[in-house]
Amino acid sequence: MKQPRLTIVVPCYNEEAVLPESSQVLGAILNKMITNKQVNPASRILFVDDGSHDQTWSLIQQYEQTEPIFSGLKFSRNFGHQNALMAGMKVAGKYSDAVITIDADLQDDPKLIPEMVTRFTAGSEIVLGVRNDRSTDSRFKRFTAETFYGLMQKIGVQLVPDHADFRLLSQRAVDALMEYQETNLFLRGIIPQLGLPTTKLYYRRQPRFAGESKYPFKKMVAFALDGITSFSIAPIKAIMSLGVIVIGISLLMMIYAVARFFTGNVINGWTSLMTSLWFLGGIQLIGISIIGEYIGKIFAEVKHRPRYIIEEDDYSARQQPVLIVKRQRVQ
Repeated sequence: MKQPRLTIVVPCYNEEAVLPESSQVLGAILNKMITNKQVNPASRILFVDDGSHDQTWSLIQQYEQTEPIFSGLKFSRNFGHQNALMAGMKVAGKYSDAVITIDADLQDDPKLIPEMVTRFTAGSEIVLGVRNDRSTDSRFKRFTAETFYGLMQKIGVQLVPDHADFRLLSQRAVDALMEYQETNLFLRGIIPQLGLPTTKLYYRRQPRFAGESKYPFKKMVAFALDGITSFSIAPIKAIMSLGVIVIGISLLMMIYAVARFFTGNVINGWTSLMTSLWFLGGIQLIGISIIGEYIGKIFAEVKHRPRYIIEEDDYSARQQPVLIVKRQRVQ
């Protein structure tokens, strides 16, 4: 296979503290790959500014002026991490044989990038970076991550445990991914559905180099709920099962109450009545909220609003149309 044209997509949101290090590390890796003729000299690093409020975009523009391998894409506002990844892959996929996505915080090991490309040239359409050591995470974060992956497997969602958004996709894989038009994106669940030849590379997760995590606990919970409700109706089925259980309990209580009545041992059941009312009320509220979550997703999908709006695209402006040799599709 000829030297592949590679684009490394880096989503950025208020990353001014980490960008100088990220650009230096990723730039050195890509330049070395170009020098070793592992990738095409037209390969690039694409920073996607997801509506940052700090100096992130200014830094990206500075890098563009200092070295041609750097390019930038700027959103009109914050549209979210998953949308930043999709935008970067869609724009870069037009000009690249392969696209690698990696976060700017350097917690994913960028030294794996050359091996990813090697696996790609050997025939893999998708190369996943998978963490084999989460010792840098807190106990609570490790526990919640293990619980989430275990729950997703039980409800039938195909996920690769401990794989985040560090991956290589061939141009064909990117094209296939763009066929998924949903607004509520959960890429970790979509990628395994592509079904293209996939390999895994394992690495040790590093501490964040600088800045603050963009996924605090509240955002992590929301992200997990998005993943569950985007790929499974198991929560709705769980409500139905809970309803059947409650009906069974109520029938037993009714039999117990009738028996107490005929034995003449009737007690004013204010406490049990109030407990039952609160219990049933809580179940109803939970059920309504879960169903409402699904209805809200339907509401967002049917409006067909754009996932993102690109304010500036320095990457495409610097590209020349190229003929990329696609691998033959398997019918």
